[in-house]
Amino acid sequence: MKLNLKKPIAFFDLETTGVDVSKDRIVEIAILKVNPNQSTETKTMRINPEIPIPKEASKIHGITDDDVKDAPTFKQVAKEIAKFIEGCDLAGYNSNQFDIPLLAEEFLRANVDFNIKNRRFVDVNVCSQKLFCQKRNIKLI
Repeated sequence: MKLNLKKPIAFFDLETTGVDVSKDRIVEIAILKVNPNQSTETKTMRINPEIPIPKEASKIHGITDDDVKDAPTFKQVAKEIAKFIEGCDLAGYNSNQFDIPLLAEEFLRANVDFNIKNRRFVDVNVCSQKLFCQKRNIKLI
């Protein structure tokens, strides 16, 4: 499927220590960047969250404290990640409610500028809900 892009779009997913955007941390980030010429770039990194990963979270994503003990902290890789997604629109599943706010919080903690101006945010979860409702003639509230 060919995407009609005017600028790159970065599809990303986070694995985290929990679901509280203000206190939880990233333990893994995976990014697929699709460029306007249809070329792709990927980046996947394990991150040391500098806090213990709760067993409940590890049961979901399979990442333990031992798996990230020698991984870089977000602060150590924040500039690299910011550069990789610079100028990209951002997309993911439930990304508008969770992944983008958590990523923004991590950039704030690392003192790295994460400019959200002039970006589009594509939440695949929202898209699928709208498509489902359109097919069934249901109005979203």
